[in-house]
This record gives sequence, structure tokens and C-alpha cells, in this order.
Amino acid sequence: MSFKIFDKWEIDKIEVKDPGLKDYINLSSKLIPHSYGRYAKRQAKSKINIVERFINKMMVPGHEGKKHKRTSGIIIGKKEKNYKIFIKAMEKIEKELNKNPIEVFIRAIENAALREEIAGYQVGGIIVRRAVVTSPQRRVDLALKNIAQAAYKKAFGKKLNIVDALAEEIIAAYNNDASKSIAIREKERIEKEAEGAR
Repeated sequence: MSFKIFDKWEIDKIEVKDPGLKDYINLSSKLIPHSYGRYAKRQAKSKINIVERFINKMMVPGHEGKKHKRTSGIIIGKKEKNYKIFIKAMEKIEKELNKNPIEVFIRAIENAALREEIAGYQVGGIIVRRAVVTSPQRRVDLALKNIAQAAYKKAFGKKLNIVDALAEEIIAAYNNDASKSIAIREKERIEKEAEGAR
């Protein structure tokens, strides 16, 4: 039996075009994507619906690196609050593009998923930085994190509200527009660094 996500949008007909991410983006049809921590202990992120994974990232957008650089005050707390923000952003995307907003969201993730990054390791007394291929699970994680943080940066302390900022960021990432999307810009920056460290 298949459900429309949030009883609004078809999800089971959406295909992941990036072959590397196919097994890591879960598009199981659920009415409300909420696993209640069922997969938390098993390291089974791939079993969690991609919408729920993104909403989990939205709950701590103040984190950058290992520091909580700014408050996440406007969207922390109840998961329901983040669901409402996500639904309103999807409705805005649907109105603007006349497409299934979940499909637009998946394409945005595929565009924002970086392919290689830099890893530092010690050789003798020095730390050497080398370019490494990013694992598919980490590619999805970083894309979700970067989109959530980008939307939050656009809304934090500004007139733009979080719904508009999130919709704007997803559309810009969907269009692969580095001038408007912070997530795409971040991906390009890391890949450029990795290219220089080859």
C-alpha cells in the first residue's frame, strides 16, 4: 500500500538519478515520515525516509564543524514545528515551479552532494592533506546538512523567514546555481580544495 507523503505528494514514483546515491536515499512511501528512533542504534540511516533525515538536520542548524556557532532557537524543540516549516516550504516550491516538490528536493540533494573532499593524516612529524573520494552515505549527510544550514544562515537575523529561505535554497540547489545557493557554493569550494591536494 502506498501513501502520499503528508497526504499531499507522490513519493514512490520519484527516481534517484545519481547511481551512487540510489541505495542511500530512502523514498519509502509514508504518510508521516517519522521512525521514532527505530534505527538510531543500528547505524541504519539508509532505512530512514530522506524527508525525516532532513528534518532531523534542521533541528540543529547552528552547528558548524564541532561548534555550535549560533543559536538554533527559531527551529529547535518539537519535531512537529520543523515538519510545518518543511511542508510550507514544499507548498511554496510547488506553487513556484509547478512540479512535485519532493522530486525538486531530491534533485537539490543530488546537486549538493560533493564527490571528493580532503582528509588529513600524519606522516612522520607532519600532517599531509590528501583528496579522498567521499562515501555515498556521507555525501547524502553533508548535502542535507549544507542545505539546512544554508537556509538557516539566510534567515538568521534577517527579514527573510525560514520557510522562504528554505524554499529559496532548495530551488537554487535544484537549479545548481552557485550564485544563489550556499550549499552548492560550499560543495564547489571543498571540491576545488580537494583538486588542489591531489
